Amino acid sequence: MQESAIVGTATATDERFGVTEARIRAAALLRRLGHGFVRHDAPDELFDQLIKAILPVVEQLETGTERDRSFTSMGDGPSMFSEPPADGERLSHFPDCVVSGAANPMGVAIDVHCDSGDAVAETVLGAAFEGAPGRAHGGVVAAIFDDVMGYVLSIHKVPAFTGRLAVTYRAPTPIGAPLIFRARLDQREERKLHISATAHTRDGLELIAEATATFIVIPIERFMPGFTEVQE
Repeated sequence: MQESAIVGTATATDERFGVTEARIRAAALLRRLGHGFVRHDAPDELFDQLIKAILPVVEQLETGTERDRSFTSMGDGPSMFSEPPADGERLSHFPDCVVSGAANPMGVAIDVHCDSGDAVAETVLGAAFEGAPGRAHGGVVAAIFDDVMGYVLSIHKVPAFTGRLAVTYRAPTPIGAPLIFRARLDQREERKLHISATAHTRDGLELIAEATATFIVIPIERFMPGFTEVQE
């Protein structure tokens, strides 16, 4: 599978935290570079060419003004906890998120949507996320579970943090193959949210992994300083 197909499907423009279309396109290209770098052999001359081309850009970036990535810079308030999403609606919390942020050049860039109250993510893991040969690193799988479960919070309009996450790996997670992650809220006990999730091949024929987690509900002002309530 070509690297252009596995840079991550989350590519929608997101102006929060100053994220522009150009920033998202650049992040997608850098993800493609990372997967190509890991997957393919190349002569040292090509690596020298890469260094010569990229180093001046990196140095210029590092001298730029530091971005404001605080909640107050978002401008639209706690939108992720305002109105529940419609079925099929694409979900996004932070554009720089290492798992689902389209603007993170080192991330996975999974694509997440709402499906009957569940959070569903689709992704193809590229070579840069390989652990054992031909298999995705288990920590990457766990990170995807944690992030997809986090979207369940947005669907149910509840701010919370991960308290416990347990993953059971049922089969090797393939590199370069379409995967589906699905997370759902099973039960709420006061401040505890019990969430479960599964990961399958896209055709649904093979169960890759399962996860359970306990999230701890917190006041919205702790999650987003400056905001004091969630719209009902």
